[in-house]
Amino acid sequence: MKSAKRSAALRGAILLLGAVALTGCGTIRGWFSSDDDKPNTTDPAPLVEFTSTATPERIWTAGAGKGEGRIGVRQAPAVGDGRVYAAAVRGGVRAFDLQSGAQVWHYPSDLRLSGGPGHGEGLVVVGGLDGEVVALDAATGTERWQAKVGNEVLAAPVIGQGAVIVRSNDGRVTAFDVATGERRWFWVRELPTLTVRGHGSALLGPGLVFVGNDDGTVVALSIADGRVLWEQLVGPPDGRTELERMADIDGTPVLDGTVVFATSYKRNTMAIDGPTGRPLWVSDRGGVGRLGVAPNLLAVSDPAGTVWGLDKRSGSAMWQQDGLARRDLTSAVVHGNYVVVGDYDGYLHWLQLDSGQFAARARAGRDALRGTPVVADGILVVQNVDGNLSAWRIGQ
Repeated sequence: MKSAKRSAALRGAILLLGAVALTGCGTIRGWFSSDDDKPNTTDPAPLVEFTSTATPERIWTAGAGKGEGRIGVRQAPAVGDGRVYAAAVRGGVRAFDLQSGAQVWHYPSDLRLSGGPGHGEGLVVVGGLDGEVVALDAATGTERWQAKVGNEVLAAPVIGQGAVIVRSNDGRVTAFDVATGERRWFWVRELPTLTVRGHGSALLGPGLVFVGNDDGTVVALSIADGRVLWEQLVGPPDGRTELERMADIDGTPVLDGTVVFATSYKRNTMAIDGPTGRPLWVSDRGGVGRLGVAPNLLAVSDPAGTVWGLDKRSGSAMWQQDGLARRDLTSAVVHGNYVVVGDYDGYLHWLQLDSGQFAARARAGRDALRGTPVVADGILVVQNVDGNLSAWRIGQ
């Protein structure tokens, strides 16, 4: 009796498998096939083919020393008075001629110089991972003074109106006298539990210091004494988890006339009246880095790798470029008639200013580009994480 039952069960199983084989072939293939052929939506987007409409020309390269590697400080050069000033975590500070790349001077140092340089009022100022602040003569590279803050300096110091403004990684902004290095005042904003690594520099306006904070706010401080004059929320830190609440304004705000533009990791961008702090408009397109500014347009790369062109008067999207998804883009800059971003694989991408379409591509090297490219006198200069600089012109 048991044998008959086993035979019936076996015949039933064979019939069931046969039915599945005849009617469920797609399901069977799904069970046993590999997903290797499916696109991985976490990988950087492959570079798309396009017909170039512009020609990048590399005009020089130079080395600033041992770069930041994986520290995550997004080191970038400063340009002024026809020179490029660059610092390295190991290797000191160097000045190069903007047109030729020839080295003008070198300040050797054993300090781990991570923040800057900044340039202004005849000084080049850098900050270190151990809180050092070093001011150099911009013409010769000789040391003028040193000071100290209580935490690592990851952003370039800002120099102007008789002050050197240094932002350290503990949420503190410190003002030093430009001539002596004596501390004038400091201001502190408490940091959220979880933030993006690094932050942007402060921004100077007439009598004001604008600071974008890790809690999604922009504040205006008096340059005379550090008093808070106004505060505006750009990226609301809402969400159920600390990760969802991240709202950092890590890119330096931009001042255009009397309007301050700031963008947040929450993907909000806001135009703010500089004297009063009154919001003029807000857009839900934005990113953690700095905005590029053209006469009628703002350019911003968001955390997903989309580059947006926003109308400067309203914040509405004029175009978007999705072809660089997940490529860990730098902040966007405007280079002539183009928007430029760099990526994790050392590529520079030029996009048409009026449409966002790809116009040109060139590789600055095999190391990642993290710091914001700098444009001056029609030349774009970028520094990679290995400490190497390259300068570019763009032609039709």
